[in-house]
Amino acid sequence: MSTNTQLLRFITAGSVDDGKSTLIGRLLHDSKSIFEDQFSAISKTSEKRGMAAVDLSLLTDGLQAEREQGITIDVAYRYFATPKRKFIIGDTPGHEQYTRNMVTAASTANLVVILIDARKGVLTQTRRHTYLASLVGVPHVVLAVNKMDMVDYSQARFDEIVAEYKAFAAQLNLHDVTCIPLSALNGDMVVDRGDNLNWHKGPALLEFIETVEIDHDVNTSDFRFPVQWVCRPQTEEHHDFRGFMGRIEAGEVSVGDEVTVLPSGRTTHVKDIVTYDGKLQTAFAPQSVTITLADEIDISRGDMIVKTDHLPPKVEKEFEAMLCWLSEAPLDKNRKYLVKHTTRTAKCLFSRIFYRVDVNTLEPHEVEKLNMNDIARVALKIQQPLVFDSYEIDRATGSFIVIDEATNNTVAAGMIA
Repeated sequence: MSTNTQLLRFITAGSVDDGKSTLIGRLLHDSKSIFEDQFSAISKTSEKRGMAAVDLSLLTDGLQAEREQGITIDVAYRYFATPKRKFIIGDTPGHEQYTRNMVTAASTANLVVILIDARKGVLTQTRRHTYLASLVGVPHVVLAVNKMDMVDYSQARFDEIVAEYKAFAAQLNLHDVTCIPLSALNGDMVVDRGDNLNWHKGPALLEFIETVEIDHDVNTSDFRFPVQWVCRPQTEEHHDFRGFMGRIEAGEVSVGDEVTVLPSGRTTHVKDIVTYDGKLQTAFAPQSVTITLADEIDISRGDMIVKTDHLPPKVEKEFEAMLCWLSEAPLDKNRKYLVKHTTRTAKCLFSRIFYRVDVNTLEPHEVEKLNMNDIARVALKIQQPLVFDSYEIDRATGSFIVIDEATNNTVAAGMIA
């Protein structure tokens, strides 16, 4: 398999007992992506529980508490590959109290699989997880109507659920929704199509995730290069070398391009693009490179290099954002926190909480504080200017985390409005 095989990150989400862990187990098992000792271990556990068949959900429910309670608590990541693509799967919890777990997992996903129990249809949790997926900008949504074997593989029931879900998704401007009927327990339409859902003409789940187009999930037009490190090697050979190291978060850059350094606003040209394997003529997201410039400009960690003639990012000390509060300690508006945005860290204050979103009803509520798992619209004031885009334009330069300066704990994740 080529080492350049494309990587797709996806998560599963849904209500408790919708079969998320079983679906991933089936996906791993039927694609021959588990080892014999793993299968032997879950077979023995299933036998101890008196189950007639192997419980494939045990492949992802790794915590002891999860096995005892039969629920998913933490995000369980699994890795597998086919000849067409490599995958990272995040199995996210279904309970509302683990909202923060899903938000953090979804923030880097290309695709989300929303599971629905065919017997129960669209539930409150379905709407909540769909809202969270839209909030963090997951580009592709798969509606997987599971347990079709429990409704006699009824096409009418599937069509009814799809119609209701798509009407709700349209309210959130989610239009890239692919709907697949399946039975994770029996394996129908997961890896193999099976014989029970012949009326469905679309692809099975594995076929879809192998072929869905993800090249445009990254912003390819607006060059964004946050400087992570100023490279000044102290050697005789390179005593006058001064390069700027970092990862290209969006767009591409070529030798000779005119670029602007923000927040200073100084303009120059790209002299060289250097990597461990040698120099490049052009580099693009998400490559990590070292850039040298034609002119001597004062640049430090946290500055951002952008193309001069492209859409510029904002350079501001104040902005509004959607915030997910992750900490058990509530938000204290009277104290300072640290904001880490790309490679810059600065002190901040929360100047206002506009409203908290009820993740079950999507209704806004006025509140004075935020507790763990709350999602709210807030305003922040930063001690020094940040260079940013809106989250809608670019997920990397439009997102940030909030750190408690006293404990160094991450207490919130935000998406700039």
